[in-house]
Formats: sequence, C-alpha cells, structure tokens
Amino acid sequence: MKKILVLLGPNLNMVGIREKGVYGTETAATISSDIIAYAAEQGFEAEVYQSNHEGDLIDKIHESRLAFDGAVINAGALTHYSYALRDAIAAVSIPYVEVHMSNIHAREEFRHTSVIAPVCVGQIAGFGKQSYFLGVEALKALL
Repeated sequence: MKKILVLLGPNLNMVGIREKGVYGTETAATISSDIIAYAAEQGFEAEVYQSNHEGDLIDKIHESRLAFDGAVINAGALTHYSYALRDAIAAVSIPYVEVHMSNIHAREEFRHTSVIAPVCVGQIAGFGKQSYFLGVEALKALL
C-alpha cells in the first residue's frame, strides 16, 4: 500500500476555532480523521502531521523522501514567504500537492503568491475540507 503524508503548517491546529467564516466549524482533529479515512478509501495509508514551527515542517519534508510516496501540503501562511520550505520540497523526489481550504486568490493580497507552488505538482484552493480530498485524488492519479 502506498503511503502519503498530509503536512499542515502554522495555525491549522486552530481550524474550527479561528475565522469560522473562512475555515468552517469542523475541528482540525475531525478533518484529520476524515482525511485519513478518505485516503484509505483511495488505497493509501496516510499520516497527518501538523506543526506551528517551520523547522519541524522542514524536518518532516526531509523525512518524507524515504518514508512516503507522495504528500499533500497546506503550509498555511508559510506558503507565501518560506523559501526554506520551498527548498526542502525541491530537495525531495516525491510529488507534493499544495492545498488550501480557502481560496487564497480571493483573500488578502499577500496570500495571492505562493513561493512553494513552483516546486509542487499542482495547487488546489477554495474547497474547504474537500481541498484535502482533491489533493489525495491528485496524488492517486500521479502515483
């Protein structure tokens, strides 16, 4: 069975608590469980990892090259300025799909640019929790 990583960045542990109008009311724990169940339905073993610390995310990306077949990443605000995450993704040889629950292009100007997009195989944004499921489906098509 292929194994995928779902990597979640800063503040995504607060989904369901913060900005409910943007992110909804489902908790991060519920969404993570749903992602794992959906991935299993698609034939994947999935691990969800969330950290508010850039270095921890970089370490997990480095680990992913040997432990996973592909990854879905919602880097949160780090999407827009973390060249360190960008370089970490570029250094590993597995496909990464960038996802966002909200439509980053319909929000504040600073959210319109993703520095990780050029090293990801694609970007999915604006479909709430479904964005993660679509990311899993994209990996299924690639793998």
